Amino acid sequence: MKTFRTLATFLLVCFISITGLKAQSDYRTGIGFRASPMAGLSVKHFISGDAAIEGILSSRWHGTIFQGLYEVHQDVFNDKNFNFFYGAGGHFGYWDLNGHRHPWYDNDGVYSAFGIDGIIGLEYSFDEIPFSISLDWKPMFNIINYTGFWMDDIGLTLRFNIR
Repeated sequence: MKTFRTLATFLLVCFISITGLKAQSDYRTGIGFRASPMAGLSVKHFISGDAAIEGILSSRWHGTIFQGLYEVHQDVFNDKNFNFFYGAGGHFGYWDLNGHRHPWYDNDGVYSAFGIDGIIGLEYSFDEIPFSISLDWKPMFNIINYTGFWMDDIGLTLRFNIR
């Protein structure tokens, strides 16, 4: 719990220190792959210069999860290509635990999953080519089935951008 409080404090300080900055996205929609414990396809669409919605279709625990997120982007490092982003959303899907043993559960069956997600990360958009790369942390809290806080989802996403 102490580690979580330290991380939350660090993220809050980062957020407060750059809140006055605005981002202007140099692409409208990005489609790509997110490599993480919940690897999958990602589509990010900017609804304004500094706000985006992101959908992630991922696989984990022998099931499929859809995550929808609202994200706020802000320029950092005095570089229009670098964005700090944060946001929140939710997820739903299912887990198929039949015949798959893991240390954190011992029941078989197919379970629905529903909960809330957060996201915080850095993104870099290239000028010369229509690609961006981002590194993020996406914790989630399951409300239905295997309730609890899952905080191991750190991802690297490569997207093809449509301007």
